[in-house]
Amino acid sequence: MTRKIKIGDIFIGGGERIAVQSMTNTKTTDVDGTLEQLRRLKAAGCDIARCSVPDKASADALKEIVKGCDMPVVADIHFDYRLAVAAAQAGAAKIRINPGNIGDKKNVEYLAAFLKERGVPIRIGVNGGSLEKRFEGLPLDDAMVESALSHAKLLEDCGFYDTVISVKSSNVRACVSAYRKLSKRCDYPLHVGVTEAGIYEKGLVKSAIGIGALLLDGIGDTIRVSLTDDPVKEVHAANEILKAIDLYSGAYAEVVACPTCARTCIDVKGIATAMQEYASSLDFKLKIAVMGCVVNGLGEGKDSDIGVAGGKDKSVIFKGGNIVRTVANEDILTALKEEIESLRKNF
Repeated sequence: MTRKIKIGDIFIGGGERIAVQSMTNTKTTDVDGTLEQLRRLKAAGCDIARCSVPDKASADALKEIVKGCDMPVVADIHFDYRLAVAAAQAGAAKIRINPGNIGDKKNVEYLAAFLKERGVPIRIGVNGGSLEKRFEGLPLDDAMVESALSHAKLLEDCGFYDTVISVKSSNVRACVSAYRKLSKRCDYPLHVGVTEAGIYEKGLVKSAIGIGALLLDGIGDTIRVSLTDDPVKEVHAANEILKAIDLYSGAYAEVVACPTCARTCIDVKGIATAMQEYASSLDFKLKIAVMGCVVNGLGEGKDSDIGVAGGKDKSVIFKGGNIVRTVANEDILTALKEEIESLRKNF
């Protein structure tokens, strides 16, 4: 188990729930635009958000952003330790840096002491595309691990242990391997993700494989799905990954549906789509199955709270694999909603 670290008002590691993170893609100097995006991220289920701080103007703007945001804001810093200091003074809940690229040892020592005094943690963010030359020749996964641990050692030498580590790459296999190796060599909380995953569909697949594999191994304390898209989509995707492996902490209704075949006599896609829209308004955990036929429908849907198995003219509504009603196919949606409302009182 990793050690527990506080980021703003959120704890990560040490058995705490997995936190969902994203990053704004507005100009940080655009305070109003950034705050609007942060509000959307929060509403979508984001727990921690990162803002890039490339210059003094962005650090100055961060103060207003932190003041107007009701979730922890992480400052993304490269090269200039003075920007990290300014971001912490502005109220950043965490600083993301690579200790190896912010100057000499004195800079690292000063920053570590400054942040330690204020209780601000550091995320060491190693990226497979920008590794130090001294690690050339090593396999990518090993190079990322050694880089991360060397940066952690720099902070440890300064007496700083409030550290989170990430070792991201666009290479899913190397990324997963690096996190698995790193998790065996340190107890720092790990921020997990596949960086530069790409545009929406491709990015979803790569992220689900990489993040999902690690979470199933019990590796990962915070996650980010990196998409070349609206960052709100990153949050939705992250939550869906957590739901798919039963690690989502909130109440939600899930709709499962069969892929259909020649035996199908009902509009599975249409019914499932309508039920998904309906389920989004439910405030309790529920699993709903929409199955195309009775051949496999009842058996495959038996772990659902409620479901339908389609027939030629009539279909059966079942609960826990047991038939409770037979209805005309045109009445499936109405019947499902009625039965779900009857279940509401049990949750």
